[in-house]
Amino acid sequence: MKKTLKILGYALGGLAVIALIAGIFLTIKWRRAANANMKLLGDPAPTLVQNGYQYRDLNKNGQLDVYEDSRKPIQDRINDLTRQMNLEEKAGLMFITMAGMNKDGSLQEKPVPGEPITFFLETNSTMIAKKKMNHFNIIQSTTPRAMATWNNTIQKLAERTRLGIPITIATDPRHSAHENAGASIPTDFFSKWCSPLGFAAIGDTILMREFGDIARQEYKALGIRLALSPMADLATEPRWGRINGTFGEDAALSARMTKAYVLGFQGDSLTNTSVACMTKHFSGGGPQEDGEDAHFPYGKNQVYPGNNFDYHIIPFEEGAFPARTAQIMPYYGIPVGQTNEEVGFGYNKEIITGLLREKYGFDGVVCSDWGLVSDSPVKPAAAHGVEHLSAVERAAKILDAGCDMFGGEASPQWIVELVQSGKIAEEKIDVSVKRILRDKFRLGLFDDPYVDVDNSAVYENEVFRQKGREAQRRSMVLLKNDNNILPLKEGVKLYVEGINEETAAQFSTLVSDVSEADYVILKLRTPYDPRDQYMLEQFFNQGRLTFSEEEVSKYVGLMQTKPTITVMNLERPAVIPEINGATQGLIADFDSSDEVIMELIFGQFKPSGKMPFELPSSVEAVEAQKEDVPYDSKDPLYPFGYGISF
Repeated sequence: MKKTLKILGYALGGLAVIALIAGIFLTIKWRRAANANMKLLGDPAPTLVQNGYQYRDLNKNGQLDVYEDSRKPIQDRINDLTRQMNLEEKAGLMFITMAGMNKDGSLQEKPVPGEPITFFLETNSTMIAKKKMNHFNIIQSTTPRAMATWNNTIQKLAERTRLGIPITIATDPRHSAHENAGASIPTDFFSKWCSPLGFAAIGDTILMREFGDIARQEYKALGIRLALSPMADLATEPRWGRINGTFGEDAALSARMTKAYVLGFQGDSLTNTSVACMTKHFSGGGPQEDGEDAHFPYGKNQVYPGNNFDYHIIPFEEGAFPARTAQIMPYYGIPVGQTNEEVGFGYNKEIITGLLREKYGFDGVVCSDWGLVSDSPVKPAAAHGVEHLSAVERAAKILDAGCDMFGGEASPQWIVELVQSGKIAEEKIDVSVKRILRDKFRLGLFDDPYVDVDNSAVYENEVFRQKGREAQRRSMVLLKNDNNILPLKEGVKLYVEGINEETAAQFSTLVSDVSEADYVILKLRTPYDPRDQYMLEQFFNQGRLTFSEEEVSKYVGLMQTKPTITVMNLERPAVIPEINGATQGLIADFDSSDEVIMELIFGQFKPSGKMPFELPSSVEAVEAQKEDVPYDSKDPLYPFGYGISF
């Protein structure tokens, strides 16, 4: 036994030594790579004065260039800079992907321990100094000071490039009060709001625009100048895993909310006070075949059995375009039967050039969705319909379709190769380059991309917090109130499941034995099928909308013991006929906090929300629905627009 333990000790010691040596080797490797990248850069841009005018000498030539002069017309500045850019710089401008940061806001020049995603990301200096990139999507949340510090540090790094082109920092939504993987990035210090479905349940465009304006201020204080939102897609297929990011299934309602959202972020025009919006996903990503998502090969088809393609364009036609959204993102799927070529939206020239550019006259930036060209550790390339093409051929097809930027990719060499081989004219590249630069200039990034790292007042704004709380309250929908069970009165004993017990205890006495309770409060969320074929699937709640027989038996059994109020967090339209039949009270929740939910239950405010989609009455009804048609579920449990009060 002692001999075995001794051998085991030697083995563990040997592994520890190997791990230590590997760590030292990798650290040296990363440091050398960072040093090599830094040597590609010059000095930061000095601030100079000419005839009383102060400017940033971005190309470090000691002269006031047109593109450095904020007094000049933007188009003149764009033309001047484009003339000075080489092919590699133009190519780098056309890519946006995820970038990491260290927890203290310093540059990420090696993976961050405890944050696995950073092991898949290229370092900041590699993308900026080596690949000439200057658009990044941040997916981390540290502290306000650290994130603002990172913005300033990475902008200073960009200053040291040959022409000093500033960085555009983008993000997915961050304001949900409920942690919702795949729909929102948890950011504790931001004001907390309901989900987009909740805003649809409210239906108030003034509040929607107020949200956009508040989110704009919170983003801008960190240096975030591009919102990868809103989602103007329609929730006409109840199984689709991205419904929680939409404004529901009604096109007219979605159009109103989309317009207000964009106006809140951008203002009436894009200026140095704006955050630009990349509205998605043209021409509507909702009608996914059988509800399967097009991020993955099994969900590549979008279908239109109701011949309702045009319905899905309404939120763009009447919402995003009138609000002058700066940018547009197409989705992944193939619009089956709608164009002459069965390829995904980002590859589809009839959709991007024919419909978006020519019919609707959109001349803003069009950016592909993430990962259309190359495989990644989280999912295979969404090269739907063009799987046979090489990466460079796919890139050429995306450009030919009419897109300007590549989302989730970091391979500017594709563009360089295409131009140098004569397959793509540099003049065509210049059209996209000028569109992209236009947004940077309009946002004022060339004049001042820096932020105040001590601007904590933005995140301590009680008005912002109360507005978010108002949205949470108004988004909740009361669906059922048998025998006027709601609101509950003070002094009752509660048995709770799914609600934070510390929060619930602030409102009433909690008991651990249901037999001692006066009422049961049960909080559930829409069911789904856990999937693990691809890493990204864990962020998408897809598949079934029904609870298992065991779950139904458990919940209904609990409801039969005591009068029950059930709260359903509806990421998608759950199928709950048995639960609906057994519970006395039923509340639809769209990412409100547990505290707000308890306030409703105890009558501190009256419910006023209306359902942004139908709740189907059965699985058969879901399967019989047409993916592209709204409110077509047979005998729905609760129809679109339903909601009562007390």
